[in-house]
Amino acid sequence: MSAFNPKYRGPLLLCLLGFLTFGAWGAGPVIGQPVKVEPALRWKEPTKLVLFDVARAGARLVVVGEMGVILLSDDDGKSFRQARSVPADGTLDAVSFVDDKHGWAVGHLGLILATADGGETWTQQRVDTAVDQPLFSVVFRDVNEGWAVGLWSLVLHTTDGGKNWETLKVDPAPGAKKADKNLYHIFLDHTGALYVAAEQGNVLRSKDGGQTWTYLHTGYAGSFWSGVVARDGSILVGGLRGNLYRSTDDGANWSAVPTGTQLSITRLNEVDEEIVGVGLDGLVIRGKARDAQFLAKQIGDRDTLTSMAVAGSGRWVMTSKSGIVVLGKGGRS
Repeated sequence: MSAFNPKYRGPLLLCLLGFLTFGAWGAGPVIGQPVKVEPALRWKEPTKLVLFDVARAGARLVVVGEMGVILLSDDDGKSFRQARSVPADGTLDAVSFVDDKHGWAVGHLGLILATADGGETWTQQRVDTAVDQPLFSVVFRDVNEGWAVGLWSLVLHTTDGGKNWETLKVDPAPGAKKADKNLYHIFLDHTGALYVAAEQGNVLRSKDGGQTWTYLHTGYAGSFWSGVVARDGSILVGGLRGNLYRSTDDGANWSAVPTGTQLSITRLNEVDEEIVGVGLDGLVIRGKARDAQFLAKQIGDRDTLTSMAVAGSGRWVMTSKSGIVVLGKGGRS
């Protein structure tokens, strides 16, 4: 089946206005009548759907996006096919693998899916159809312990591979009455500490597996949508209007890194010895972790880029609101 189903128009527009603009959510989680979750549809041209994240599962590339679509590529991004079995049609915002078999995808309706066969088949581990509190990011330390974060300070934790998820308490930011920050991207450093890129210039850190959190003061007031820890230990977070901030002391102090652009950064990755970011209007930024400034350019038709991964051949495979975008080895256009 490939025809557009009107039932998805509302969630799709919410996704585009909320996730792609990162901050247009309303006053809280959407509460209403339970939504029926159905298996993901098969699409005639799935690589042209709105896609949000790509991850490596060994040599395989796994992509997730709107309406539960999950795509697999075993030829370095030259071709993609849909996963054999996806039990839910909710929009998927992020995907993460710990090895070539075990991975998790998260998204709207608090949806969490898991795979143990490299993305061929998926099982549903969590969903809340009465409250649409989307999950934006997921990370696992190993096949057992992982975390997912989302709307309004939602943090989930598992120690059994996702069979059970508990909600972790997040205290309000200093001066705030409640914990209500949108948590956009969670990532680990080399010591196992957790970091979360969040809105209003917030970066959260936990050194005890998410049981307690510290708000780190970056000096910025806008949203951070992604973060990465470089091999040298530098922490970089990026987001609204091309803002990129760096810490070289585990988040104690931060400084702005000029990027030469006001286009928003949606994802940061470490590629070989560089930090690479992608973003709105075809934005690609790159530089060494401790460079004084990063270089920015716009590629292709200047589509909204949402994530990127490097295939085994060195080709850059990116997701966008118009589907898959592929660059040559080293990011050559």
